[in-house]
Amino acid sequence: MISQIADKLTDPQFMLALLAAVAAAATVLTVAIPLTEGNVLQKRMKNVATEREKIRARERERLNRQNEKVSLRQEPKAYMRRIVEQFKLGDWLGTENAKKQLVMAGYRGPQSEIAFLFFRLAVPVTAFLFTLFYLFIINDFGQALFMKIGIAIGGAYLGIKAPEVFLSNQISKRQLSMRLAFPDALDLLLICVESGMSIEQAFRKVANEIGSQSVPLAEEFALCTAELSYLTDRRVAYENLSMRTGLESVKSVSTALIQAERYGTPLGTALRTLAQESRDQRMNAAEKKAAALPPKLTVPMILFFLPVLFVIIMFPALVQVFGWK
Repeated sequence: MISQIADKLTDPQFMLALLAAVAAAATVLTVAIPLTEGNVLQKRMKNVATEREKIRARERERLNRQNEKVSLRQEPKAYMRRIVEQFKLGDWLGTENAKKQLVMAGYRGPQSEIAFLFFRLAVPVTAFLFTLFYLFIINDFGQALFMKIGIAIGGAYLGIKAPEVFLSNQISKRQLSMRLAFPDALDLLLICVESGMSIEQAFRKVANEIGSQSVPLAEEFALCTAELSYLTDRRVAYENLSMRTGLESVKSVSTALIQAERYGTPLGTALRTLAQESRDQRMNAAEKKAAALPPKLTVPMILFFLPVLFVIIMFPALVQVFGWK
């Protein structure tokens, strides 16, 4: 049985057919998954609405029990928590930078932290064992013992970096979505503030309106609204907003809101200036991408367009010179 599996895995035609099947399945899933997701915005906004009630419960419990911590999220899975606590992964794998990245990626609560620590241990161990199994049992590629061990260690290193790369990609996607919609959100916030709304009502209104452009930004505004309503220090709510997004434009707005809260400075002028700066930054980023397009197209044109163009131009002359029919 093992020999048959090894023969199949070392057969180039079988591996090519397997890769083609995986590619076809991935293509079908890519096309089918968006059709079955449903209304993502409604689901996320519902989660944000429940978060407000949870924050209210936390603040009430904090006032009653100053020394007791209250969990606002569902408990992590038992086996993940058991492994994390048994190996004390939070001491040597859990860092403040990783916690900030989890929040910026949209994963909050103990469940997310426990899952991240669990996968930071499980993925490299799994990659190391799989690499050893493949090299020693299935196909060694003619490598020496030390080379096999080195390849297995390299697989473990890739497994260590895989969760960090996943978080970085999630952060980049969320920040791109929020960066594109933030100038429009500032315009809406400015209109709400100048019309006489309080800052809590303005954030709530903008969160409801901006969801069609950016669900992450609507979620962050809704969470900021909940924190403004129930936290004792409003400055903390603004700082949490800038920390969760990780955008300089949002940090500037948070600083302006903190100064307006502390010194009573006019908020409309600051928001108007910041909205214009955000819009200019978005335009500069688009112009930068447009300016970088010609150098990126040079190599594809040389490799793919020019040979075909030369063939089309030279083929009639070659037919006449050699007398081809």
